[in-house]
Amino acid sequence: MIGERGLFCALYTDRGSHYFLTPKAGEKVSKTQQTQVGRALSHLGIEHIAAYSPQARGRSERLFGTLQDRLPKELRLAGIKTVEAANAWLKAHYIAEHNAAFAIKAEQQGTAFVADRHEAWREALCVIEERTVANDNTVAWKGRRLQLPESRLRPHFVRALVRVHEYPDGTVSVFLGPHRLARFSANGQQISPDASQPGSVLGAVKDKPWRARKRASLTAPARAAVETTRVGTEKRASNRTKKPARRADQTAPSMA
Repeated sequence: MIGERGLFCALYTDRGSHYFLTPKAGEKVSKTQQTQVGRALSHLGIEHIAAYSPQARGRSERLFGTLQDRLPKELRLAGIKTVEAANAWLKAHYIAEHNAAFAIKAEQQGTAFVADRHEAWREALCVIEERTVANDNTVAWKGRRLQLPESRLRPHFVRALVRVHEYPDGTVSVFLGPHRLARFSANGQQISPDASQPGSVLGAVKDKPWRARKRASLTAPARAAVETTRVGTEKRASNRTKKPARRADQTAPSMA
């Protein structure tokens, strides 16, 4: 909906555990602890309203009842047996027929949706978790080790706190602040940055001097990287002028 029409003001939902965290059953939802859904809506500036009874959302509950009653029968008559085929059938046939039968024309013209011109929703409507980079410059994610590649930002990211974004298609990106460090396929293989990606600003970072780029491989452990940077370094000569040493037989000037 956001991708096709834009951002909206508020989302009114029940208190399912995927929407809200409820510290104590039957009481109000937490205002400080957020689920992935709550975090995404907050990031986009969308108010999230919790319903404390089915009657509070009567219109949507009636819609759910209609869909749960009609759709299984319609899918059976159409010979649909897979989720992929069901989604394709809904877009091609059912949604238009349903709206023609049940949609109510708006009283006012225009739209209340706001266009998301920078497509911030792509980096918000996904699973986001924090991870600490391991000593071998990898990030643990769902039983895999994601190897971070070389970067102009720093020699390695060991012990750095990064964000992992998992998108609906299963691909994963690793961020340090606003910088996208790497992209990975659903099976953990790194995706080559063949085009500019939303959130990828590494191209704007100026190249460091040649010696800085030669310091260490990012696939090496932190200790090895530190040791590599020390190889070939020399003690910097002091620019201070030293006073000449006084000879032993030199006599102090006499006072007149």
